[in-house]
Amino acid sequence: MDFSRISAGDGEALADFLAGEEWPYHAGTQDRETVRRFAAQGRYDDGETRTFWVLADGERAGLVKLQDLADDTPMFDLRVRQAWRGRGLGTAAVAWLTRYLFTELPDVLRIEGTTRQDNHAMRAVFRKSGYAKESHYREAWPAPGGTRHDAVGYAILRRDWLSGTVTPPDWNDEPVAGLT
Repeated sequence: MDFSRISAGDGEALADFLAGEEWPYHAGTQDRETVRRFAAQGRYDDGETRTFWVLADGERAGLVKLQDLADDTPMFDLRVRQAWRGRGLGTAAVAWLTRYLFTELPDVLRIEGTTRQDNHAMRAVFRKSGYAKESHYREAWPAPGGTRHDAVGYAILRRDWLSGTVTPPDWNDEPVAGLT
């Protein structure tokens, strides 16, 4: 597997990729014209964003979009084509992007990702990759037809990545009733 940064001429390929697949766990739809326009505007590769093809057996099997790169807590979007799902590409891509962000951007302190609660495959990828669950937003992810799903947030700290540990948040930090 390889990762290749998109180029200025990849607008049509991005449109084919994003509009040519169903992305059941991604908010909103990606129509070809919007993707072309965003690519022409540089929204997939600028000072805040870098996008990479995930290449498997010479094929564009996925896409990694790194966002908020001027911040010390970037986020990412990962998409794997249906034909490639269940083969470990997601886990390999998250390992790659984590290493990339922590080595290429020394000011990055943590990396965040969010997915729908029912996206069990992505949640497993986060756990395998050393990311800790940090948030749970009830009915925060709109879906077609008016359905709303819970959203779940994960993150990895630079110090945890360096040490190979996972530091979970303190979920029991609420004050005890009656105590001040």
